[in-house]
Amino acid sequence: MTRFFSTIADAFTTILRTFVWQDVFDIAIIAYLIYAAITLVRQTRAAQLMRGIIILLIARVLSLILELRTVNFLLENVLQFGLLAVVVVFQPELRRVLEQVGRSSLSNLAIFSNKMSDDEAALWNDAIVTICDSAEHMSRSKTGALMVIERKSSLGEIVRTGTKIDCGLTCDLLETIFYEGTPLHDGAVIIKNARIEAAGCLLPVSQNTDISRDMGTRHRAALGISESSDALVVVVSEETGIISVAQNGLIVRRLDKSNLFRILQNEIIPKPEEGEETQKGFLGRLFKK
Repeated sequence: MTRFFSTIADAFTTILRTFVWQDVFDIAIIAYLIYAAITLVRQTRAAQLMRGIIILLIARVLSLILELRTVNFLLENVLQFGLLAVVVVFQPELRRVLEQVGRSSLSNLAIFSNKMSDDEAALWNDAIVTICDSAEHMSRSKTGALMVIERKSSLGEIVRTGTKIDCGLTCDLLETIFYEGTPLHDGAVIIKNARIEAAGCLLPVSQNTDISRDMGTRHRAALGISESSDALVVVVSEETGIISVAQNGLIVRRLDKSNLFRILQNEIIPKPEEGEETQKGFLGRLFKK
């Protein structure tokens, strides 16, 4: 019996010597990448594509086992040229996935992020109040508006499609820009660093076919820019005066001033506990999401 336990102990010691920390770290990274890939795919049309690919792979394995030569030949060619077809057909989704990777938790590490100072938080709080007041006023007068709040994703290409303004954010200025008849009222206003960066900007329109038909061009443009960036978009409907917020390809409608303020404040101004994140370990920040 002693010899049996000694053999087990020797085997366990051998395993520990050969299983170095690099292996653990390697496995952890691969597991996280697989999880992140599945999460990203589930948010796009590529989810249905992945199911089809899995079915084809299973069919190919079965054709090899059952020695179905003709079926195996067809599946082999389909899989061979299917990758090129995937890149062409799903180019928008692939681009969106890569952009989301750029905005993932790796970019939120303390060495990359800049903590918002108290002055910046106060400045953004005033800007949020201004946006909410303007949205409420334009909602009452049924003045269409489209306000895009830039966050980590740069909107430089969008800014170049409009008129550069770079001025302070006020209710009067926002309502003047979107007043029907002014040259810039049809485009979007880009808000950066709590200031108006540009107005009359053109936004990409969402190609999502599931969008409700009662949403017009402004709402589709709001969804389009929110799908390709991490921007927050405030929309005021010209027909109904309904206030909406778009983010990450989703839109929340029928908001009042207080709900709009709460959403913008929670998303733009970090909470106190998030500011203390630097006290956490490196791995905790790395695998935050």
